Amino acid sequence: MKIWFNRWFTTVAHCIDRIRANEDQRKFIIYGSHPNKDALYLQHCDAAFLEPDIYGDDYIEFCLDFCRKHSIDMFIPRKENVLISKKLRLFEEIGVKVLVCPDSDIMEVLNNKAAAYLALSDIFTIPDYYVVNNGADFKKAYEKLKRNGHTVCFKPVIGEGAQGFRVINDEMETVNQLFHEGGGNRISFSYASEILGQQETFPDLMVLEYLEGQEYSIDCLASSDKMYAAIPRRKGEGRVREIVEHKELIELANNFHERFSIPYVFNIQVKYNHGVPKLLEINPRMSGGVHFSCLSGLNLPYLAIKLLLGEKVEIGSVKFGIRASHLEKEMLLDIRGIGQEKA
Repeated sequence: MKIWFNRWFTTVAHCIDRIRANEDQRKFIIYGSHPNKDALYLQHCDAAFLEPDIYGDDYIEFCLDFCRKHSIDMFIPRKENVLISKKLRLFEEIGVKVLVCPDSDIMEVLNNKAAAYLALSDIFTIPDYYVVNNGADFKKAYEKLKRNGHTVCFKPVIGEGAQGFRVINDEMETVNQLFHEGGGNRISFSYASEILGQQETFPDLMVLEYLEGQEYSIDCLASSDKMYAAIPRRKGEGRVREIVEHKELIELANNFHERFSIPYVFNIQVKYNHGVPKLLEINPRMSGGVHFSCLSGLNLPYLAIKLLLGEKVEIGSVKFGIRASHLEKEMLLDIRGIGQEKA
């Protein structure tokens, strides 16, 4: 069976390894593509290709052509996964199964953080927030949140992970902070206002309370009508990750799935503030750190493939109480295989 990963995070290399190491000893041929020939996960693929840096319907045409040309059986997309969900019929017509939520309406809502907060407010506690697109409203939102006692942060309404995320900090940096902690994602209100004031309007920005507490990522495995597993992963100091049996978060994940029925594999991110777990975002796909959750004993990427294929999935005991981290290591780059299938 041929599986294609289009433009993904580098950590998808770990998912590729998990799929190959499946308990059924099933053989897969892994295809990968990315606009950057040095994207590291391409080194883990049996066949690696450069893809054009295009978007929208042009990209869908590229995907369909790629599937036809290489006789792809299964497509696991990240780039343009909302649009791909809308165009699923086109892939089904050429015999390609796609590991993406088939409900494009849900996909579109979850892709927009403001729309997601509105849709999910009766399941999750939502941070205090405002959506703005001009400098004056940015200032008003900041002042309202400060009056309510919040540290303020902001991020784009549409975006992945920490892209564009900033915490507003007006305190003068100390020498110790400058030498040992760095600026990170901190920015002063005056500097943020100056930048945003360069344009009369800008893309929708979410201005919200900064959550000071512990952050969790919950990796979930499900069919459209059954939740098989929810694995909370606590983000510790530095690169430490802990797999924890956090019943409150497992219940939240089950409540979400009972309402929205996202199949295969998805991820919920929350962060605590004053003892309350508040929603950060929901990713209707494999998370960048799902390989850590596989340390629980569940091969989540492979099990999601089995669900997509309509096969029976059995869940054994889940191991909690695991702490893990990772080391960086050197990796030789071999570009000779780019653009062709390996023998």
